Amino acid sequence: MADAAIKLNSGHSMPVLGLGVWRADPGVLHNVVLQALKLGYRHFDCAADYKNEKELGVALAEGIGQGLVKREELFITTKLWNSDHGHVMEACKDSLKNLQIDYLDLYLIHFPIATRHTGIGTTESAKDVDGVLDIDVTISLETTWHAMEELVSAGLTKSIGISNYDIFLTRDCLAYAKIKPAVNQIETHPYFQRESLVQFCLKHGIAVTAHTPLGGGAANIEWFGAVSCLEDPILQGIARKYNKTPAQIALRWGVQRNTIVIPKSDKLERLKQNRDIFDFKLDDEDMKTIKSIDKRLRTNDPTRFWNINLFA
Repeated sequence: MADAAIKLNSGHSMPVLGLGVWRADPGVLHNVVLQALKLGYRHFDCAADYKNEKELGVALAEGIGQGLVKREELFITTKLWNSDHGHVMEACKDSLKNLQIDYLDLYLIHFPIATRHTGIGTTESAKDVDGVLDIDVTISLETTWHAMEELVSAGLTKSIGISNYDIFLTRDCLAYAKIKPAVNQIETHPYFQRESLVQFCLKHGIAVTAHTPLGGGAANIEWFGAVSCLEDPILQGIARKYNKTPAQIALRWGVQRNTIVIPKSDKLERLKQNRDIFDFKLDDEDMKTIKSIDKRLRTNDPTRFWNINLFA
């Protein structure tokens, strides 16, 4: 079951477990990706803004060259950065060049906001004279989405989707889309369950990918002052019941609620543990118990970088 996948509305299959590479050190990513391939990982989630597409591309190319995997066995996701909403085709081609591939499996709009263009490949978050994110109010999300649809027609990506969209914006996208979004990637974990948004997406045939499925762990505690769900005594108690780690329980919970999970780790043992979630199933009572610990706690908040609360 470690190769479990779901069928997207585009007709393509997407593994329910992937390796996220946000904040992955480019210096160690090469070895991490090769280890992941050997462990059986086939789904890799990256973004232009992570600034490690080139390193991921080199590692995947080496893995293919070594015979560890074939390109058609991989599922590669990357994302359009905010500053490139008016340059979708060029941005996608730049990511493909960095990743050393001819097509993407999934291309996402990273955030539902356009900002001042700073040049393809720069992925800057330019500020205005007040030091606040310089938002471009001349490009609509509908315009950006139709440019995304052109990528499918051009054969540059098999599926397209959205990221960090709420119910309002997701509904709008469904109304104007000629090709409906296959995926909405959002932060969701036991402390930030967002059940209404998850169920709205699933109801309308949009798969949900959970980024930060473990609440971000130590990194988000350091960056955002977040509280980790992995320290929750209830989650830890359930982990003891199944002889699993709290992280494995959180990931299994994510899979059982029909979301795709993309935990990040650069440690071999964690890579193994994060894949070892298909040999057990949480019972209904434990699923209800985990539902009760929701704190509506967003751990990934870019306000500190952009000096504006986009979720206000």
